[in-house]
Amino acid sequence: EGIAGDDTDGHIDDIARFVGERIIVCALEDDPDDENYAPLWENYRILQESTDQDGNPFTIIPLPMPGYGGEDGRLPASYANFLITNRAVLLPVFDDPHDRVAQRILMQAFPGRVVQGIDCRAMVHGLGTIHCISQQQPAP
Repeated sequence: EGIAGDDTDGHIDDIARFVGERIIVCALEDDPDDENYAPLWENYRILQESTDQDGNPFTIIPLPMPGYGGEDGRLPASYANFLITNRAVLLPVFDDPHDRVAQRILMQAFPGRVVQGIDCRAMVHGLGTIHCISQQQPAP
């Protein structure tokens, strides 16, 4: 199930992302009254119980949610919509207290890359952020 405001019914790039061979960051909402709380915790539970093709468990790292909305309601703001490049990780930020927390989590997950926050408060009104608007090309 997708996050609130998501017009795609749950694109994975707003919910969970691989950051290593068996390491996944997973968006989690910590406010039980938030509409994202139940579906994101269900996703987290499923990932915790999952294994790779060889039966090895995944390491699941919680990634907070910014809870950003607009005049027309909730927008699909998610720190999981980051873009991995050769030397950097571009992290959507929303002038939210969780911005720095998400940046620290990704800095630990990507020690060889700079994690640069990009203000996506305007971009998310188009119902996506950095990963959504990019076309990833593997480095040769």
